Amino acid sequence: MKRLSIFSIFIVTALILAACAPAPTPAPTQVPPPTVEPTAEPMPTEAPALPDIASIAVEDGRFTTLVAALDAAGLVETLMGEGPFTVFAPTDDAFAKLPEGTVEALLEDTDTLSSILLYHVVAGNVMAADVVELSSATTVNGSDVMVTVKDGNVFINDAQVILTDIEASNGVIHVIDTVLLPPGNIVETAVADGRFTTLVAAVQAADLAETLSGEGLFTVFAPTDDAFAKLPAGTVEALLADTTALTDILLYHVAEGRVMAADVVEMEKFATLQGQEIMVKQDMGKVYLNDAEVIITDIFTSNGVIHVIDTVLMPPMDLVETAVADGRFTTLAAALEAADLIETLQGEGPFTVFAPTDEAFAKLPAGTVESLLKPENLEQLTNILLYHVVAGNVMAEDVVNLTEAEMVSGEMVKIEVKDGKVYVNDAQVIITDIETSNGVIHVIDSVLLPPQ
Repeated sequence: MKRLSIFSIFIVTALILAACAPAPTPAPTQVPPPTVEPTAEPMPTEAPALPDIASIAVEDGRFTTLVAALDAAGLVETLMGEGPFTVFAPTDDAFAKLPEGTVEALLEDTDTLSSILLYHVVAGNVMAADVVELSSATTVNGSDVMVTVKDGNVFINDAQVILTDIEASNGVIHVIDTVLLPPGNIVETAVADGRFTTLVAAVQAADLAETLSGEGLFTVFAPTDDAFAKLPAGTVEALLADTTALTDILLYHVAEGRVMAADVVEMEKFATLQGQEIMVKQDMGKVYLNDAEVIITDIFTSNGVIHVIDTVLMPPMDLVETAVADGRFTTLAAALEAADLIETLQGEGPFTVFAPTDEAFAKLPAGTVESLLKPENLEQLTNILLYHVVAGNVMAEDVVNLTEAEMVSGEMVKIEVKDGKVYVNDAQVIITDIETSNGVIHVIDSVLLPPQ
């Protein structure tokens, strides 16, 4: 009985321990991966094809006149072709700016119409970002258009680009507000302008019309009729009768190449077809060629460019010719001739001459000039005249930085600036920088006498 009780206690204890033991860790089981339903890959969608240039113009609605003109000129099929083309497309409003009856006349004259339309087309795909990097572009017409950027606006000749980069399957369209008219050559442009009748007559008299109508390229500084009218009475008539002198003057207004205004202002001088140089100066925002003001720039032509000036340019003469032509140096001219210095001062040089006026010679004691002109005093006269000459081309801006200068006579002159005035010894410089072909003249109010 006692044995049974002990056994019973053992059984109960074992059951209690078993109940308190932790449950056994179950063995891991494989979880099947989720089933992924296969999905079909999306088919790529193609962008709709761009229409061609002609179709865009038809569909747009702002180019009805242009479309009618293209149709009349038989160019619709061309602008539906492979290309690529860049078209500067004038709107209906642009065509409406033409003189009354112009469009109707052009629709009847298909050769002229075709030439005008092709002047709006450039071969290739020229986007707006590329256009603004150009200064000009050659059109399918064969003539160039000028490209300029002003105040953030882009102009093709005088037409403003108002909308850019309309892409087509065979190129690009840029919209402009004015119809582009192919330029004539330099002579045709001058004739059509109406302000250059004297210049045109002179060009024809000098037999230069064919030259300036040729391929070029030329830059012409064109004096207006008003500019020619400023010449002394009878000058134009005399020149028309002296074609050698006239040709010399006209070619002094022409430079080789197409030099636009933006390039002109970056230059100090440039060579003309006449062989001598024109000086370029800027003052108070104005541009001058020698003493002529440039009043209109960049008239684009098929064979160059015209800049309009308000004064006729005269090729510089040599020192002696300039002094004689001036009229204020008759005594100096007579003295140079007597001293046999004419040929020297017409030579290559360059020389700088401090030229005393007739009034300067008149300040000498009575009889002095007459005495110097006598054969027995020519050595003294020569020494005095050479005391007015410096070797080299010394402009006024250089003179004022000197304190003295050696003259061709071998002696020195003193140079000083007093109260804004320049003096050579005791003679005041009253006019500066008269440029000649072989040097420069500065005018003085007293005769320089070499030291004893």
